[in-house]
Amino acid sequence: MKEKAKVLDNEALSRSLIRIAHEILEKNKGTDELCLIGIRTRGAYLARRLADCIKRIDNALVPVGSLDITLYRDDLTLVAAQPVVHKTEIGFDITAKNVILVDDVLYTGRTIRAALDALIDFGRPKNIQLAVLIDRGHRELPIRADFVGKNIPTAQSETVEVRLQEVDGKDEVAIVEKG
Repeated sequence: MKEKAKVLDNEALSRSLIRIAHEILEKNKGTDELCLIGIRTRGAYLARRLADCIKRIDNALVPVGSLDITLYRDDLTLVAAQPVVHKTEIGFDITAKNVILVDDVLYTGRTIRAALDALIDFGRPKNIQLAVLIDRGHRELPIRADFVGKNIPTAQSETVEVRLQEVDGKDEVAIVEKG
């Protein structure tokens, strides 16, 4: 794979998260009944970072959880013969809450569909809003994000790599040409 372009560096990624945090607070009129749930793996780290941004802005602690959607995927047999299931960690009740579902890249919408199915198994939220760092288009399902860090038009032959300090040792987003 060949890197075509770097679309967010460390500072731009940080600014995007701060802006999304402000938008979440504005749309939800504060943090009452608000919680963040990140889709594993990078969405979970982004959810924690958004919670930190919200704390700095509003001085409020927002519950944060992480969601593994492996068993809810519609392409499970294509992923691996023995898919690895990670732990879902939601240590609070989501019933009647404003849930912000967080992911790194919104592409076809299938990951979000699986996440919605998984979330409903944990309770009945008041509403579910979607926050993504990158929206790259090419939707296959009628799903859109409520909060977007950056829209990046891409070709089908490209992929968007979100690299985070916690996983990859650096913060950046790049467009990569598939082999």
